[in-house]
Order: sequence, then structure tokens, then C-alpha cells
Amino acid sequence: MENLSQTNYSSALQTIRSLKAKYGETWNAISSESAARMMTQNRFKTGLDIAKYTAAIVREDMAEYDADSSKYTQSLGCWHGFVAQQNIIAVKKHHKTTNKKYLYLSGWMVAALRSEFGPLPDQSMHEKTSVPSLIKEIYDFLRQADAIELNDLFKRLEKGEDVQDQIDNFETHIVPIIADIDAGFGNEEATYLLTKKMIEAGACAIQIENQVSDAKQCGHQDGKVTVPHEDFIAKINAIRYAFLELGVDDGIIVARTDSEGAGLTQKLPVSQETGDLASKYLAYVEAEEIAINDAKEDDVLLKRDGKLVRPVRLANGLYKFKDHSNIDRVVLDCITSLQNGADLLWIETATPNVEQIAHMVNRIKDVVPNAKLVYNNSPSFNWTLNFRSQVYEEMLSEGKDMTAYDINNLMDVQYDQSELSIRADDKIRTFQIDGARDAGIFHHLITLPTYHTTALHMNDLTEGYFGEEGMLAYVRDVQRQEIRKVVACVKHQRMAGSDLGDDHKTFFAGDKALKAGGENNTSNQFEIKENKLKLVLNN
Repeated sequence: MENLSQTNYSSALQTIRSLKAKYGETWNAISSESAARMMTQNRFKTGLDIAKYTAAIVREDMAEYDADSSKYTQSLGCWHGFVAQQNIIAVKKHHKTTNKKYLYLSGWMVAALRSEFGPLPDQSMHEKTSVPSLIKEIYDFLRQADAIELNDLFKRLEKGEDVQDQIDNFETHIVPIIADIDAGFGNEEATYLLTKKMIEAGACAIQIENQVSDAKQCGHQDGKVTVPHEDFIAKINAIRYAFLELGVDDGIIVARTDSEGAGLTQKLPVSQETGDLASKYLAYVEAEEIAINDAKEDDVLLKRDGKLVRPVRLANGLYKFKDHSNIDRVVLDCITSLQNGADLLWIETATPNVEQIAHMVNRIKDVVPNAKLVYNNSPSFNWTLNFRSQVYEEMLSEGKDMTAYDINNLMDVQYDQSELSIRADDKIRTFQIDGARDAGIFHHLITLPTYHTTALHMNDLTEGYFGEEGMLAYVRDVQRQEIRKVVACVKHQRMAGSDLGDDHKTFFAGDKALKAGGENNTSNQFEIKENKLKLVLNN
């Protein structure tokens, strides 16, 4: 039996007819046409099928980007299967294709929104199983979106509409997921075991960071502690072995470095010879020259350039990196990861500045020319303030009179229509284009946008609904907008699978089926004729 996206109605129909012939009269009640429809509506039978299919997509996209930097990819972070489903439905609706569009599974949002412990900070305290569970949940919702849309097409076909080509060339809602495994949730064996669960759920791309697993921090917070390269490489190897074991030969590993904002390391690697990887790592550790007689009992000492030095060690046992060594460490981290099996890079930065990102990436490309970056367009950045500050400096260097602007208050609403604001907003608008062209950014993502959209929408609805506007707040700002913008979820029963279930019941029970979509179904109120809908939209 064919599988994956190659499964089509005609091949499925032939398969079922052959099976019916094989098993004889006991299968008389099974409709070949109905079974073939159901097979076509569920083209991906397992998570591994999805992982193999989507890995090939990412590899093709990487090759296209290498040839043309304008062909970058994008994603939004989603914390629930329904959110991911509506994201991709909207992508297909507005942009007509899912090409170059992925989903991002954020460890931050898993910790904050999906942990059985309740809301947690991004410190790898949530259950390991919550990550593969969310991957599976997302793909369950995306497969349902396939089933619903194809079911509608088949019903139209039954009514005599010419939609066969749309069925035969149907574009699935299944898109790649870049899934965050944090720092691996333990040692390399733990990383391998969790990676397998994530791949089996459908993940084709695993993002792992070089922080200490048991002291992991959000990339935009302080207190980050990195590990020696040898430790990180072992986890990269573990991920690759998991991909190979499960037959996902072209699985993608995204190696993230937090060194830009990390000033501490947990342990000192063992150098075997001058200039080796451990030696390079140790060179960035802050140390003070001492005489042997000045050493304390049980001090840790190093020989550096023929001198005896004592690494700076904090009361908690952590070692301090040299000040201003962060960029050099980032570059070394990235080169080392790419030379040891990683496919893509992720650099956590303090601000979204294309020139600063390019400065690091270009140094990496001097060694690995096809280096590509996954970049976090993070909500942790104050984008308005960052880009207004950048433009302020540009305008100052251009000799413009900046006395009308308060450098300490550039967020002020009074500047919203100013030249500074307009220029800053334009730089934000083109940030992805500029980053892809100048800074090697293959994939742009926003880690937790749907966390913020949920909060914002609840704030706005609550203000009116519990105030003087009452029900009008919901009708005007939610339902009326859904109708006029033709958002599928206005018919929420259908979106949850009611119509699909009705058709299945008909397959299973024929005329005896008790269906929900009769005359008394209130969803019928949203059946707006096409000409009427156009009138509404035009007004």
C-alpha cells in the first residue's frame, strides 16, 4: 500500500478493490470509494512518515537558499495543536501555498503552558515527554485539517463540481517542525532517548543548545552556563544516531550557541595537546597569574604560555570566561558544531541587529562557506526601541538635527509618525529580507508569538465584555470579523470535525446514521451565499 504524500485517490481505490476481491463477500459492506477517500484524507500514517517527508523538504529548501538567499524560510512558535493548525490554514488561505513555511516548537512555551507542574520558567524543568507529546498533537491537528479540506472537496465532486484536479494536486497542511530539545535534558544518552521520541512523533529538525542541562536558562536571561565543545558534540552525535536508527537519514540538527550572553562554564575540559579543541576553550577562561607558593590548598591551576595561572572560580564552583570573549566563543562554537555534524546554526543575540549578526556569521563563513543560521526574532527584544535607537544613531551620523528626540524616551507615542519611527518601522519590515541576504539567515522564526497574541486578545475581549459593551465586544471584534474575513473557525463544530464525522457515519452505517448537520444545526446561520459574502466584504 502506498503511503506518504504519494497516496492518491486512484491508487487507493485500486488497493481497496484488490482487497475486497481477496476477502470476498465478508467485505461487501465496505465501499471502495469511501475507503479510498479516507485513505487519501490521511496520507501520513505515522510520525516517522512525517519526519521523513518533512526532512526532505528542509534539505531542498536549504539547497535553494544556498543558490538564492531570497528564498529563506519562516515559522511561528505554537503551543497547541489547534494554534498550529489555524496557523497553517491561514498560510494556505492568504499565501496559497505552504512552501518555505514551517512550525516552531518552543521549549519556552512548553515550559510556560504545557507542563503538568503548572507554568514554569524556561529552565528545562518541564516533563521530557511534554515535548514529543506536543509534536504529535500538532501533527494530529494538521492531519485533521487535511481530512476536513479534502472531505469538502470530495463532497463538491459528488455534487458534480470540477474539483478533481484540486484533489489530485492537494497541498498538505503537514509542514516541517523545528523542535526545541533545550540542552538535551540530561546526558547524551538521555538526549538520544528523547530525540527518538520526538522523531517518532514527527520532528525532522532538532534544535539543541550548548548550555549545561541542569542549569539551563532562557537564552535572553542572565546566569547562562555553557559546556565544553566535547560535551556538546557528544549530544550532536546522539541526535544523529537517533535519526539514523529510525531511518530519517537526512534529519536536521540545529546547533545553538548561547555563548554571546554566557559568562560562565561548569567545568574545564582536558587538553591533550597544545591547540586542540579543549585548549581553545580553556584559553577563554579568565585566570590570574600566581606563584606556586601563593596557591591555596586544593586550588585548580593551569599552565598558560609558560606561566602558572589560577582560573577565576566563583563560590558555586563555576568558572568565569574572560570579558569581551563572547563573540570569539560564538564563532568557535559554530564552526566546531558544523564541523561535527550540525546542519544549521542558532546564535542567541542581545539585540536584533543585522550588521552585528553578519559580523559573526561572516567569520564563520570564512571557514564553512555554506553556514546557515536559524534566527530567533524574539519577543524578548523590544523591537520598536531597538530599531528606533539604531535609526537615531544613523540619523545622527548623517548630520540631522536630533534635538526633537529624547534619546531616553524613544518609545514615546509622540514619535510614532516621525521620520525616525517611519525609518525604524521600515527596517523592521525588511529585517528578514536583510538578514537572509546579509547575515546568512536561512530560517526566521518567532519563538512565542501565539503566547502574546492569546494574552492580547483576551485582554481586549475582557475589557469590553465585562464592561459596558457586553456581548457587543465579542460580536463586533470576534464573530463579525470571523464572518467577514472568512475564518473557518466561525463554524467551530465543523472545524472540530463534526461534518467529517457525519460523512464517516454515513460510510459506516449508511442511511441509519444519526448526523449532526441537519436543518436544526445552528451552524447553518453562517452559510452565506458567495454573492452575499462579496457584498459584505465590499462594504
